Amino acid sequence: MTTNSVVKQGNRDLNKGIRKRARQLIVQTAAIGAILFVSAGTVRWLGAWVYLSIYVVGIAISGVILYRTNREVIAERAEVRQETKGWDRLITSLAALLIVAVFVLGGLDFRFGWSLELPLWLWLAAVAVLILTSAFSSWAMISNAFFAPTVSIQEDRGHTVVTGGPYRFVRHPAYIGWILGTLATALVLGSLWALVPAVLGGIVFVFRTALEDQTLQAELEGYRAYAAEVKYRLVPGVW
Repeated sequence: MTTNSVVKQGNRDLNKGIRKRARQLIVQTAAIGAILFVSAGTVRWLGAWVYLSIYVVGIAISGVILYRTNREVIAERAEVRQETKGWDRLITSLAALLIVAVFVLGGLDFRFGWSLELPLWLWLAAVAVLILTSAFSSWAMISNAFFAPTVSIQEDRGHTVVTGGPYRFVRHPAYIGWILGTLATALVLGSLWALVPAVLGGIVFVFRTALEDQTLQAELEGYRAYAAEVKYRLVPGVW
């Protein structure tokens, strides 16, 4: 196969991966909306529409930036690599169930009025936190050419340590964005009960952070030196 043929095949595979990821996100967004509104028994729910709007706008903005700067990350996120660690498959499945539980409990709470109505200032603060954490997680994804949905060493892509963007401050910035964003989601949905799976999801991701950090230190060249320089995994000055 000639060099031109290899390049053309690579571009076709890349475009195929991008289209697959776009389809996944469309289905995922529709599924989230269905879970929220079916659980609530109505579409007349401001909190759900605000959440979905922030979610879709965040995806759109980060998608446009990635398409212009690093399309490989979009395609990479369409697949789960075979070399993904077994423990990470379990953790990501559990995390997915817990975020679904946040949506279901939020909807049921709205339908049956289990929680007292949140003060407006608290609800607005949660909206602000959700926007900020969405932007922060997107910043991490845009800054990391090897940002993937599961833990694996991407040897075929020349995996190297990422030190720019938010990785200058903590070693796993996307996870702190996910944890705080999920907690904020429960409050944007107006549900104190939804905080229960949100907190459990945060605990799960703390464990994932620790396990991923151990994996990277053991298997990714240069990561130990980076960890010695950037000392904190999630929260500067704490851990």
